[in-house]
Amino acid sequence: MASLLGLMRGARIAVETCMAVKPGEEVLVVTDTGKLRIAEALAYAAGSLGAEVSIITMLPRERSGLEPPRAVAKAMLGADVVLMPTTRSLSHTEARRKASEAGARIASMPGITEEMMSTGGMTADYEQVAALTEAVANALEGRREAHLITPSGTDLKMSIEGRGVLRDTGLYHRPGDFGNLPAGEACLAPVEGTAEGVLVIDRMGSIVTRPLEVRVEAGRAVDFKGPDADRLLELLRSADENAYNIAELGIGTNPKARLRGVVLEDEKVLGTVHVAFGDNRSFPGGRVASSIHLDAILLKPTLYVDGEPLMRDGRLLISGRASGP
Repeated sequence: MASLLGLMRGARIAVETCMAVKPGEEVLVVTDTGKLRIAEALAYAAGSLGAEVSIITMLPRERSGLEPPRAVAKAMLGADVVLMPTTRSLSHTEARRKASEAGARIASMPGITEEMMSTGGMTADYEQVAALTEAVANALEGRREAHLITPSGTDLKMSIEGRGVLRDTGLYHRPGDFGNLPAGEACLAPVEGTAEGVLVIDRMGSIVTRPLEVRVEAGRAVDFKGPDADRLLELLRSADENAYNIAELGIGTNPKARLRGVVLEDEKVLGTVHVAFGDNRSFPGGRVASSIHLDAILLKPTLYVDGEPLMRDGRLLISGRASGP
């Protein structure tokens, strides 16, 4: 358990630097019974800036992507800022999307731990994270095809033509801004039905801890091989048919993020790529609805964009310079 001082350090970065909370703003902290101490730290930090703060507590969702209770969704619509330290993710829900459309600045923090609040990605220089994220996003924007390779066996191609790139910079200062905390990724939705090849998952929180091979055809996962295959399949089957959709390609851009076994931070680690299954409607152009969104982490990836290397063995190649672990 993190010290109170460490916990408050992360909370102040969240409300001051990342959300730019102002006196008189209505700040809503949406949490569940597993994250109350973090929620209270965020609320205290926001209140110290003169904000009008409320905490609403629900039971943990059974899986990421499930909608919150209606009372929670309604409360989110009336807030200027929404902070969501929860056990499971609310990022890819209608409640979150509608609150963003209504103008709320939202930070989703699924799986956040007290240690993550006080060390690692949460303590990054977010101006630096934003600059690197923007550079990676610009390198992806307007391109046609991505080709992903990893030492563990991934060889996956997908069309990204016409797809806008989301910039998860950690700086959510404008109405409708949305992202994670800790932050740091550039991500998009591959064109539906185009992903083809083999995806080997290196990490997926506690779901996948050993390499898991997934065969992908026509944009969908169709076959799973590995010690943790049954565990992943059980989650996907518990959702809906669209859970097998290849929903996201993302690149980590946070130099302070650490591999912890928590997807929220693992996917932000500089030098990693992640590919997600399920809902893609939170990304520009995405049109696949699912009650689940699961991110799979790939280590030491090489990523070609229209045949040009953007990443080689986990090293980002931006403006002729390599960056990464």
